Amino acid sequence: MIVKEEFLSRLRKIFDLNLYEVKVWTALLSRGTSTAGELSSISDVPRSRTYDILESLEKKGFIVMKLGKPIKFVALKPEEVIERVKKNLVMTANEKSKRLEKLKGDEVLSELTGLFTDGIKYIEPTDLSGALKGRQNIYNHLDMLVREAQTTITLVTTADGLSRKMEVLLPSMEKAKKRGVTIRIAAPITKENKQIAKDFAKVAEIRDVADLRARFMLVDSEQLMFMLLNDEEVHPTYDIGIWLNTEFFAQALESLFEIAWKNFKQIK
Repeated sequence: MIVKEEFLSRLRKIFDLNLYEVKVWTALLSRGTSTAGELSSISDVPRSRTYDILESLEKKGFIVMKLGKPIKFVALKPEEVIERVKKNLVMTANEKSKRLEKLKGDEVLSELTGLFTDGIKYIEPTDLSGALKGRQNIYNHLDMLVREAQTTITLVTTADGLSRKMEVLLPSMEKAKKRGVTIRIAAPITKENKQIAKDFAKVAEIRDVADLRARFMLVDSEQLMFMLLNDEEVHPTYDIGIWLNTEFFAQALESLFEIAWKNFKQIK
């Protein structure tokens, strides 16, 4: 059995398998049913590891062990595997979510918070800064800033960025508005994101910046998050954001933004 390395690599990422698992699985798919010894020879996986790999694949819902001797394993339809993997992921995610939710009232959280509070006493505000890699990490941090905002939020983004931030930031912005936070959003408004802009207009003052391409957020005139790359040209995995806690720079940038804000077209 010859399977291209590129294909195996894609399967590893999609199904979160290691190299031996994906080799044994594809080998079994090519046979339908087979013994561990046969699969070891076909997949070029050491025989000493094959049984462990098959047991792992069985637990994950990729294969079924056939009754009788010699012990054989049966491949499931790829469509069925996808459904099983999806269900297992949801169950695992729900279990982890429940465990984390329980921590809110647990002494573990109190101890962690105490460690953080004691440690941060000796840190200058300007030291609270860093680089974030990957769009999901960036959006998680933006959401944190929105949740912690006390007075103002200023968001400048691209047309596509506005659409992506709908699901990520809108719920937190709704809560921020209820706290009395003033929210302003500037982005190019197009036919594709016009409805999204109207949804954001329920919690923020939003204006059309036409052809301006910029990506940053200012919070409480103290914290700044800006993205280094054009989101139209960079893969989400390689997106980079810089977070700074600098009142001096944040206020200067906000003053410049105030001048430009007056010239932007308001969206209602």
